[in-house]
Amino acid sequence: MKVTCQIDGLLAACQLAQMAVAPRTTKPILSNIKAVAHDDALVIQATDLEVGIRYELRGIKVSRGGSAILQVGKLVNILREATDLEVTIDAGAETTRVTMRGGKYELPGGDPAEFPDVPTFDQGGRYHEISAGVLRTMIKRTQFAANRKDNSPRYSVHGVLWEAEKGKARLVATDTKRLALTEGPADLHGEAEAKPQSHLVPLKAIALLERNLTDDGERIRVALKTNDALFQTERATIWTRLVEGRFPPYQQFLPKKSAVQFPFNVPDFFAKVRQAAITSDDESKRVDFHFSGQKVTMQARGPETGSSEVELELPEYPGDGIDIAFDPSYLTDMFRAIDGEPSAILEMTNGEKPAVFRVGDQYVYLVMPMGDRE
Repeated sequence: MKVTCQIDGLLAACQLAQMAVAPRTTKPILSNIKAVAHDDALVIQATDLEVGIRYELRGIKVSRGGSAILQVGKLVNILREATDLEVTIDAGAETTRVTMRGGKYELPGGDPAEFPDVPTFDQGGRYHEISAGVLRTMIKRTQFAANRKDNSPRYSVHGVLWEAEKGKARLVATDTKRLALTEGPADLHGEAEAKPQSHLVPLKAIALLERNLTDDGERIRVALKTNDALFQTERATIWTRLVEGRFPPYQQFLPKKSAVQFPFNVPDFFAKVRQAAITSDDESKRVDFHFSGQKVTMQARGPETGSSEVELELPEYPGDGIDIAFDPSYLTDMFRAIDGEPSAILEMTNGEKPAVFRVGDQYVYLVMPMGDRE
């Protein structure tokens, strides 16, 4: 295989593929990527056997077609430090030569036949389409709420629940202390009267998919199967095994009715939470909120961090006084996810039941309150 291509494009493609490379593996071949050159394209594949990507880089010069194993870590470092615009890769059975006007490198090769192929997207089956801009927003507003701690025995909360039914898709994530849910329009293809689908997608695949959503208007194809899922963009196909386990029955956790419901200004509320959290200590990780008289007072204190007290006017707060405490990071994560929204709705019942933040009809964020100070 011998190809010449733009360094920027190849670097971007390799960095995307690198996200699917196995960091530690008993199969050394999986520490690399596979490249296949044909016509005017270079198809790059990477997988850790749980998640994989097939990315097509177009508009390159193919002097000799074929396939090769590339050491992606070394290649990324070479391309990142390069000052030229083009690079030529000449890969043989045992050696890969990387040549630029200002230098050349030789890297060990490998047998492409040993590399497992990443599945391709089958448009003949059932799938749904959703715009990249909508999907990127949905991912941003949910994935942060999933459990990222390795010590959790509940594997099901380490992924994002992906549900699809006629006309819409839904993403849900939780770490059992908070829950984020969002919906967006989707077009169903295949079995028009098929039952709704519900599958758990691992966070690694979600992150890889998000990195590939660069054109808001692009239509993304999503095929949810029994044991795996496929996502197809204009340039990439992402494959993933699904997370085993049963996702918590999230519908049961969403309050049917709240005692207090009122709109608030998102940027102002976010700013006050950050201000109050300055003196929240690492042990307690809490900010106390006192809602009363069309305003909220936020307080945080710690033996070594001092104390803070900030106020925010809430002209539309309708209820009696409510005292409730939250981990401020749970709120700031949500506020960053809805960045750009001018307003939201807050629903509460008391200081012991979860609070619910809503943005329009398509985003819900539930957060559990903290208990009384000891």
